[in-house]
Amino acid sequence: MSFNIGLSGLFAANKQLDVTGNNIANVATTGFKSSRAEFEDVYSASKLGSGSKTVGSGVRLANVSQQFTQGDITNTGNVLDMGINGSGFFVLNDSGSLSYTRAGTFKVDSEGYVTNTDGTARLQGYGVDANGKIQNGMLTDLRIDTSNLAPKTTDAISSTINLNSTDKVIDQTIATNKFDPTKAETYSKKFNTPIYDSQGNSHVMEQFMVKTGPNTWDNYTLIDGRNMDGSLSTPQPSTLSFDSAGKLTQISTPVTPPTTPPTSTLGNDLKVTNWVPGTVTDGVWTANGAAANPDGMTIAMGNTTQYNADTARSIPVQNGYATGQITNLTIDGSGVLLANFSNYQTKPIGQISLASFTNEQGLQAVGGTSWKETYSSGIAGYDSPDTGSLGTIRSNSLEESNVNVTNELVDLIKAQSNYQANAKTISTQSTLMQTIIQMT
Repeated sequence: MSFNIGLSGLFAANKQLDVTGNNIANVATTGFKSSRAEFEDVYSASKLGSGSKTVGSGVRLANVSQQFTQGDITNTGNVLDMGINGSGFFVLNDSGSLSYTRAGTFKVDSEGYVTNTDGTARLQGYGVDANGKIQNGMLTDLRIDTSNLAPKTTDAISSTINLNSTDKVIDQTIATNKFDPTKAETYSKKFNTPIYDSQGNSHVMEQFMVKTGPNTWDNYTLIDGRNMDGSLSTPQPSTLSFDSAGKLTQISTPVTPPTTPPTSTLGNDLKVTNWVPGTVTDGVWTANGAAANPDGMTIAMGNTTQYNADTARSIPVQNGYATGQITNLTIDGSGVLLANFSNYQTKPIGQISLASFTNEQGLQAVGGTSWKETYSSGIAGYDSPDTGSLGTIRSNSLEESNVNVTNELVDLIKAQSNYQANAKTISTQSTLMQTIIQMT
């Protein structure tokens, strides 16, 4: 029996050496989680149970458990290198077979799909709809779409404007004062705003402000130096009215085409509905074949004031843009992949999903720094990073192995000592057996 006890000790010490050696071998493996050999004693037992004088029968390996503690996260400079700061696993799909990993070394294959290092499995996440909204719920292969971003027509413009209350009134009943965009003396101030048509062509919208009386201003809106329909006929102004405190009270815009008697629409916005995009070459305007937004273009003027300060405008905000090519990719802490385009637009193209398990220790290691779901681990729960107990994504970074080399070297010495001690028990038993044999 003593031989068996010693042999079980040798086997246990050998397993401890194997586990420790494997930890040390993977000290530089990205996303690797160290393991620990766990042992339990062995007692012989009869049907009536173990007696109080029963001698143990040795030791056996109870489990090799992995330690899912956080590893250090280091910067790499590669946007598709990702570390998880906190709990959770990346989800990989290899032809329908799901696996889970903490190793965030990803790349893009020839079709634009985000894959693991060897290109055999695709990273899973959530797609986006046509408006760039994340479609949570159904996992899909994440793909980086490198096609051009289609242009968008301008349909909304907003800014903050102050009109100087001390500016002189321009009496337009005088022929020489009649508004003329080519004569600076016929208007008080001009503001330019870039806008875009359906083909992504840029146009300049000009707003000419003319003070016509106390608390009253006219606003003439031209595009490319012409009326919205491209004509050079006399433009019709909108009238801005202010109260005694300099606050905008209403904007009166003539209805087009004119009616008899003249009618106007009231509000705090200007509405452009008859713009025909075109180009001007050598003073000749021609339609360029593009279109404006079918619902028109709204110019928000509600933040316009008339105070005793310089006439000025904040940087205008408009929502149109030309076509753009993807220039780079960024990934935020919640795992959203953001494509940045040459037209200064940013568009979500997907979001990474993380998996969590009730019992991480129940996962089955399958190599390649990956694990599989088992009955013991429980089924995977999927959600966005930085949701609930799930960690955040650190792009341009990787999670290092959580192996502590100092501790592993100490464990190595302990395992070696255990091995030698158990070998000694076998040697001693052999000596005793030889003594008994010699007595006979």
